[in-house]
Amino acid sequence: MKLYTYRTTETNPHRNLALEEYLLCHHIEQECCIFYLWQNRHTVVIGKNQHCQNECNTSLLYSDGGTVARRSSGGGAVYHDLGNLNFTFLAGKGSYDLEKQLCVITTALSRLGIPAVAEGRNDICIEGKKISGNAFFSSKAGKLHHGTLMLAVDKDKLSKYLNVSQEKLRAKGVQSVRARVANLVDYRPDLTVEMLCAALLSAFEDVYGAKATALNESVFDQAELEKLYEKYASDDFIFGAGPAETHAFQKRFDWGNVDLRLLVENGWIKAAALYSDAMDSEYIAAFATALKGRPYTPAAFLAAAQACAQEDLYTTQMPRELLNFLLKEVEDENL
Repeated sequence: MKLYTYRTTETNPHRNLALEEYLLCHHIEQECCIFYLWQNRHTVVIGKNQHCQNECNTSLLYSDGGTVARRSSGGGAVYHDLGNLNFTFLAGKGSYDLEKQLCVITTALSRLGIPAVAEGRNDICIEGKKISGNAFFSSKAGKLHHGTLMLAVDKDKLSKYLNVSQEKLRAKGVQSVRARVANLVDYRPDLTVEMLCAALLSAFEDVYGAKATALNESVFDQAELEKLYEKYASDDFIFGAGPAETHAFQKRFDWGNVDLRLLVENGWIKAAALYSDAMDSEYIAAFATALKGRPYTPAAFLAAAQACAQEDLYTTQMPRELLNFLLKEVEDENL
């Protein structure tokens, strides 16, 4: 397997996310893995299917000189500053190995004297406190797994800008998002970004058992990168244009929150938007699309779910639980 590394000094989140997609689309071979390290300045990054205004106090963030970005993967909103280091593994589908990728992170931290372990659906924790959140995305070109490493994040700002539901916090057994997370410097006070990067790059080679080649941005297609940057920086991509709504359904499940907004006219679903921090971002997007143009009936919701199943997206407990909830809500409306 070919191994590559890339570390950027860019701190603009829209450019960093554009570069991530560029690497996935243009530098992935079936037998390769790229390890990309990057940082964002003063940013809230929301998941692919989240409603920006629900997740972030955007007016306060913007007044403080911050930025909002939307990533390609599912999951929840996170706060980034220069006390945070982001990592991305990008691999061909035959080379993607989540267990090995997580091992790179925990091995690097162990060598720094920090006993971290992977927990739950997408976290890396120390003594029950989250120091890294992970998310995932798959395309025809390959797969990516990216995450945060909270080295010395300003936790007051994290609490200030993120709108985390009390229901979600109760499910985690904490009173605030600040109480749920920890910084790596709490366990290794002298740790720096440079030390962490060096440990990660060394662990990457050791876990995979090969030497890595550093990618040089001079060979990247700058015109293509600029197109991707314009996409990630656009208001349409970040905020979207949700439908005027006549019906709304919200619920929290073990796998995440859902917020379905429908525009129903004369008994037909004219528009649908489904917001969620669920990790299965592809199913969320597909289900909302499948609802449009159908009658507002339980049978139509079932048909939409079946249409997604035929696209091989119906793979987890999430579709079943989501469908059962919506069927009950629609049936109760018609009683």
